[in-house]
Amino acid sequence: MDTTDLVLAIIHHLLVFSLAGIIGAEFVLIRSELPAATLKRLAGIDRHYGIIATLIIMVGIGRVFYGLKGWEFYVYNWVFWAKMAAFAAVGLLSIIPTIRFISWNRQAAASPGFQVPAAELASVRSYVRAEAFIFLLIPVFAAAMARGYGY
Repeated sequence: MDTTDLVLAIIHHLLVFSLAGIIGAEFVLIRSELPAATLKRLAGIDRHYGIIATLIIMVGIGRVFYGLKGWEFYVYNWVFWAKMAAFAAVGLLSIIPTIRFISWNRQAAASPGFQVPAAELASVRSYVRAEAFIFLLIPVFAAAMARGYGY
């Protein structure tokens, strides 16, 4: 039994569940009006989104190179690459909401009466919904990989 593999797997799973929670929090916070306090909270949550996503990548790379399955299992596994594509798609979809959250937060700080434009909020909702939907594919691919599919 390799302790390194176990520790990396535990950290990886905790980070992925944390990211799911953050996507859920963003989804809930953008459902209604966004006063300045909520915009500030949203910007902070989104900052953690980026940090956790980066840590997931770092720990994931560690799992590829130091895990029990060996890098060959991952490199030649189409399910792994599907999971990576889903993760990349979620990351790319998060760019527009992140830019909007930063912009809205700055505008709210500069102008206390700032209101988030309805069209921009609707657009961000669509992006976050798409992120959440595609994110659901990641554990599906992970479960398939854990059972040897794709190799």
